[in-house]
Amino acid sequence: MITCGLKLTHDGAVALVEDGRLVFSVEMEKLANNPRYSTISDLAVVPAVLAGFGYRPSDVDEWVIDGWDGDKPGRVETSERGVPVELAVGPYRESAHSPDLIRPSVAGELTIDGRARAYTSYTHAAGHVISTYCSSAFARRREPSFVLIWDGGMFPRLYWVDPETGVENGGSLFPLIGHTYATAGHHFGPFRRASQSARVDDLSVAGKLMAYIALGEPRQPVLTVLRETFHESFESDTGRATEYRRLVGGFGSLFEPSMPPLHAFFRAVRARVEPLGVPDEDVLAAVHLFLQELLAERLDATIRRWKGDGPWNLCFAGGCALNIKWNSALRALPVVGGMWVPPFPNDAGSAIGAAALGMIRHTGIRHLEWHPRLGPALGPVGALPDGWSAGPCTPRELAGVLHDTGEPVVVLNGRAELGPRALGGRSILAAATRAGTKDALNRIKGREHYRPVAPICLVEEAPKVFDPGTPDPHMLFDHEVRPEWISRVPAIVHLDGTARLQTVAEEDDPVLAEILSEYHRLSGVPVLCNTSANLNGSGFFPDVASAIGWGAVDRIWSEGTLYRRTAATGS
Repeated sequence: MITCGLKLTHDGAVALVEDGRLVFSVEMEKLANNPRYSTISDLAVVPAVLAGFGYRPSDVDEWVIDGWDGDKPGRVETSERGVPVELAVGPYRESAHSPDLIRPSVAGELTIDGRARAYTSYTHAAGHVISTYCSSAFARRREPSFVLIWDGGMFPRLYWVDPETGVENGGSLFPLIGHTYATAGHHFGPFRRASQSARVDDLSVAGKLMAYIALGEPRQPVLTVLRETFHESFESDTGRATEYRRLVGGFGSLFEPSMPPLHAFFRAVRARVEPLGVPDEDVLAAVHLFLQELLAERLDATIRRWKGDGPWNLCFAGGCALNIKWNSALRALPVVGGMWVPPFPNDAGSAIGAAALGMIRHTGIRHLEWHPRLGPALGPVGALPDGWSAGPCTPRELAGVLHDTGEPVVVLNGRAELGPRALGGRSILAAATRAGTKDALNRIKGREHYRPVAPICLVEEAPKVFDPGTPDPHMLFDHEVRPEWISRVPAIVHLDGTARLQTVAEEDDPVLAEILSEYHRLSGVPVLCNTSANLNGSGFFPDVASAIGWGAVDRIWSEGTLYRRTAATGS
């Protein structure tokens, strides 16, 4: 059985599942240096992607399109060989029109490679729920799990997934959409706007805020203002709150008037905190903590009321699951026994979810075999430009280059990572032992000075350097850097003493593990800096030529070859 999932809107992607195994998921932003969050603007890309993995459209038994905004089936615009088309898709989440999360909301036809092909479409939320649960160890063991979804235009919603009995709906935890966090950044701090948009037009600010809040302190008076204003604006019996709940149900920020009330909320907060003389960085730190505590408190109470004290399995997905501090706070709850966040929790995983929904329609809820490196393969190298040379270089020799030079190296190896985190396949690696390395990496990438650089660390050494230092191969949880290591690896220590750790085991990535092991032997340090290799505002580099053309780094290592800028090195 072969199912193909399509995500047509932002974070567009094509994913293929065959007999319970994810074969690939190719996000549009990871092709040809496309911009971040690219859509599938033309269905002609689909047969081209399939062909790259040895498949034809005729091989696909089930086509599934991810749902989109609204409380009832809607339409999404794309094109086919340049001809505009509209396709009916499922709504944003379950509703009166689509009450069953794992039943198709829509059936229709789309044209792929010149032929009409039948497809189904489920709710957008269903793709998050199923991709997250089916990729977990809980599904492999056929254990039930709570699944929490907090996506951009959705209220945080809780589900219970049991492979034996199906999906139960626990409803919303509170009436705030996931874009609340990013919207705070348009009212306070360096990304503040003079005028606000009635729609979401910036998907990048949330990640920047996670870094920026380390500059501030969440003061208690601000937290009090946030709690009181939240209640008055959204959950009280006032006319404003009642009208908000009547108009907004978490069915998508493009469909509902959910953004203007958020702007009104933050304007009310500003009016109350400005007389306190609190700097914006403190306000944003308080917003972060307020939302974290609200999420944890409501989740804990809902789980205990619904199923008991546990501890229970928990999966978390939607764009908000990229917030490593929130993930760590939820994992620490006594009611949570084990927690899973996939490396593709945002819409980058929606095509995977669509393909998995097509699978479980025929098999029932089951585990999906997958690997985090099932994105596109590297393109051909081509002829080297003047001023560049190439020579063989083993992973152990690359470790020596990193140790001896202290300079960053672009590493492009194998297939790209699934989701937004570079995990060693499309990375820039550098020694973490110099404080200036973080500033240098931020400078060459055009990033703000306060943005952190993530560490990669051998999994067996991680508890010595980080607290807790537990296995985290996908860089999705917060870890403290142990005091005795702060001066030894200053480049990866964030302003608040934390780090977004990626642990590396041989079974995760044997090449990356070999680089780290040899670097550890040479330096006594089991840690390297890791940041994504990409043009600013684009997806990962698709080939060596792109990294050479970028020109910001003198060395590029790819699949056993070291490319060097000879003019810069003098050799």
